[in-house]
Amino acid sequence: MSDKNAVTLDDMLAAREQRAAIQRQLLQETVHVSLLSATMNIPGPVKNSQKLTDSFLTVIDAVEDQLAEHNIICQFSRHERTGPEYYLVLQLPPEMLKKQMVAIEETHPLGRLMDLDVWWFDGEIKQMSRVDIGFPARRCLICSRDAKECSRSRRHSVAELQDKITEIIVGREQHSG
Repeated sequence: MSDKNAVTLDDMLAAREQRAAIQRQLLQETVHVSLLSATMNIPGPVKNSQKLTDSFLTVIDAVEDQLAEHNIICQFSRHERTGPEYYLVLQLPPEMLKKQMVAIEETHPLGRLMDLDVWWFDGEIKQMSRVDIGFPARRCLICSRDAKECSRSRRHSVAELQDKITEIIVGREQHSG
């Protein structure tokens, strides 16, 4: 992949700030709603490609199918060099939304590549975690330990993680193609 697609730490920090601003705006515009903010977990300097975007959209289709019966207030996507982003605001308690998103992360063939984060506003913006609803912390793609521990300790190289992600995407393509 070419260097023009590479993103820097500053790019990622700016993207995170922009996502937080979007989340704040969406949650403060409407009361008694939950916000789904979806991104991908992609290590290394290249965060977006056609295969990654296709994988992202495949999972978003599953999300939209799962939530089709609910009152969706707003939804949109952004496709940035720092990775695709998806936002959906709906009237559903955050606990119920998070349970449905954990199910997709755990059962969809590409779900492990996604962060399906659930937010709501209750005097301040809050995030619903897996642990909050009785699920274990996210597991590492490679060794099944706590993903945050592996990330913090850099237990696995970027190349190992990228190889595993490629394996997941190729496996999905072989099953659907």
